Amino acid sequence: MMSVLPAMLAAVLAAGTPMVPDYSTAEAGNPFVAGWYADPDVAVYEGEYWVYPTSSRPYDEQTYLDAFSSPDLIHWTRHPNVLTTTDVTWAHRAVWAPAPVQRNGRYYLYFGANDIQSDAELGGIGVAVADRPEGPYRDAIGAPLVDRFVNGAQPIDQDVFIDDDGQAYLYYGGWRHANVAKLNSDMTSLGRFPDGSTFKEITPANYTEGPQVFKRNGTYYLMWSEGYWGGPDYSVSYATADSPTGPFSAPTKILTQDPEVAKGSGHNSVINVPGTDIWYIVYHRRPLSETDANHRQLAYDRMSFRADGTIQPVSMKVRDNFADNDAVGWRTYGSTWSAADGTYRATASAGGKALQDTNFANVTYDADVTIESGTGDAGVVFRATQPAVGTDSYRGYYAGLTTSGRIILGKADYNWRQLASAPMPVARGTRYHLRVQATGSTIKVYADDMTTPRLTVTDTTFTTGTTGVRVFNTAAAFDNVAVD
Repeated sequence: MMSVLPAMLAAVLAAGTPMVPDYSTAEAGNPFVAGWYADPDVAVYEGEYWVYPTSSRPYDEQTYLDAFSSPDLIHWTRHPNVLTTTDVTWAHRAVWAPAPVQRNGRYYLYFGANDIQSDAELGGIGVAVADRPEGPYRDAIGAPLVDRFVNGAQPIDQDVFIDDDGQAYLYYGGWRHANVAKLNSDMTSLGRFPDGSTFKEITPANYTEGPQVFKRNGTYYLMWSEGYWGGPDYSVSYATADSPTGPFSAPTKILTQDPEVAKGSGHNSVINVPGTDIWYIVYHRRPLSETDANHRQLAYDRMSFRADGTIQPVSMKVRDNFADNDAVGWRTYGSTWSAADGTYRATASAGGKALQDTNFANVTYDADVTIESGTGDAGVVFRATQPAVGTDSYRGYYAGLTTSGRIILGKADYNWRQLASAPMPVARGTRYHLRVQATGSTIKVYADDMTTPRLTVTDTTFTTGTTGVRVFNTAAAFDNVAVD
């Protein structure tokens, strides 16, 4: 998803001022790019952030790799087909988990291909090279770099880490086994350890696949995925060591599915904003309503460390400030919706809705609402289910602001029942901050003043459901959506 940079950001970039993305999550929304993708790995090249994922499709259709670049982790440009099987004579399917790295003035991309099930099959881990981050990448050696099972590890899910002394390491492994090998300085051949071995097994407890290694304050962190990639139990754990080859500490799980936000979260990488101690975990996950295992999307959230260097559990946050001028992940029912100028706009209609794929029970839901024209109302939907096109075609609650000067709270069950209202001056073209706090049967609605609720009701009709925004006979703009 590519968008036009806002004028302020363009001016900053033109001035050469480095961007320091300091966010709590993908503030412009997760997923942060459109399309079905998985297994993201990342690199920072000349001040730009690059994400290289797997195309999440049936194995026989995984014949190419795309990449995405961003100056600020908000605005993303898609680079299609940076590597295809046309450029790798021995690869024909299941091109997985690209791992990018820059060295010797060139860009290297390590990838798995063919999903081999035994040493009798051709495939494994390859390496491609290019002169630019966006490719095109070409097979560097004309054959797999790792083409067989060693220590029980399927040759997939590679990661490359270059230590402070310049030594590069290749970590990889599926089928519940992980290996590490040294890469020679040419980055296209394997070295040996002092004992003469090429591979060392470093499999931690509960390991499934997807190793990722980084270093912080002299400590080596090994991360990996547990569970089945197609199921809800997919998750991320980590361990630490004083050496790039271990031994590693006992595992700690830090990212799991959230039944209110997303499922199947795993196969991660990490971004460290250069020159800072700001870290993000980049991973894939499956929307709650999706049942196809390949319907995976790219997300990132803030990753924080405690004073002792341990990683805090990662919270999958729900935010969208539409700064990327996109509304990936939103589903619309009536009205015409568009994301532009950092807001999400709806044309006037009799009950047009845009909903997220969430399932919150107790919730604090914030959004900015601006009524632009019309004679009706606009606001937020929560604990909603069974949506369809139509005035009150959903089951759930709605809180909004009316052009007649009231704040209202009601519920829809394919009909409308108002629960409460109060006078409030509402001017067209003025932005109002709306907050809903729903805890059990108690619902409180705030507007601008976040200390005193304007409406408080008790209702037990709806206990859980999705969040969204809605218009009724008005055109409106929405911004700064945050759900906790």
